[in-house]
Amino acid sequence: MRTTLVTIPAEDVPLDGAFYEPVNGPAVGAALLFHGNTMNFYTGAPRFLPPVLTELGFACLAFNRRGHDVLGTRASRAAEGGAFQRTHEAIADNRAAAAWLAKRGFATPIVIGHSNGGMLAVRHVADHPRTPALVLLSAHCGGRTLVQRASKAGLLARDRLDEITAQARAMVAEGRGRELMLLPGWWYVATAESFLDLLTELPDVLELAPRIACPTLYVRGDQEPADLYPAEEFKRRAGGPCTVEIVPLCDHFYVGREHAVAAVVAAWLALMLPRVGEARPLLSGEGWRRSSRGGGEPGKR
Repeated sequence: MRTTLVTIPAEDVPLDGAFYEPVNGPAVGAALLFHGNTMNFYTGAPRFLPPVLTELGFACLAFNRRGHDVLGTRASRAAEGGAFQRTHEAIADNRAAAAWLAKRGFATPIVIGHSNGGMLAVRHVADHPRTPALVLLSAHCGGRTLVQRASKAGLLARDRLDEITAQARAMVAEGRGRELMLLPGWWYVATAESFLDLLTELPDVLELAPRIACPTLYVRGDQEPADLYPAEEFKRRAGGPCTVEIVPLCDHFYVGREHAVAAVVAAWLALMLPRVGEARPLLSGEGWRRSSRGGGEPGKR
């Protein structure tokens, strides 16, 4: 594949990313990849999926939202990153990336999102009903119960949710909303206004499910709780066809199971989009099945 580092114009700061293009003929379509919470375009699914997707004929755009990593700096000492993230900014960044692709002739890309990026992908596709296909990789439930559920699972505020919520509200009331506060669980640090944003502003994937009419693949690792990553309930509520795949021996970050997840995604896309499968018959037969069991390379015969 051909890889180009790109800069995407956005509201406040430019977004960095990578654009991947197939080298064996023109692209038959495009994929827009949304990274997980505090991750980035060069880790996780946005890194391991493009080699397989470009073999199918897709051009791929993976990019950083303003909420990438936990903390970072750009061309100054001003901090930015996931600790400062707000939901409305993430939605706007995804739209900016889609507009960047549209200017290059890909007005209706498939959308693929991991974890928090998956939750945002549901919102993006609900707002863009011409999307031909949606892939949700361990998309969390979102909504107003997410922080409570995640804290009970040992993340975010853990057993100090009431205390930390009160602290965040007090800081915002005092005009200190962009000051950092420590959290006992992952993400470990966030601004007061970002923490409160998580409580009230996250899209709810189950409420949005009836608006998703395109074919959807919802992947979850078998080590992930179904209440946080509600693949089966999303399928029940979805407005279009939905396939659920539970990957064995697999955690939330797909460590050691990247090939299995990539094979599932690529095989589903090849089946759901016949023109892609006919143009690039690379995943038929034993090749992708061997990868789905953890051996071999996805997309290789």
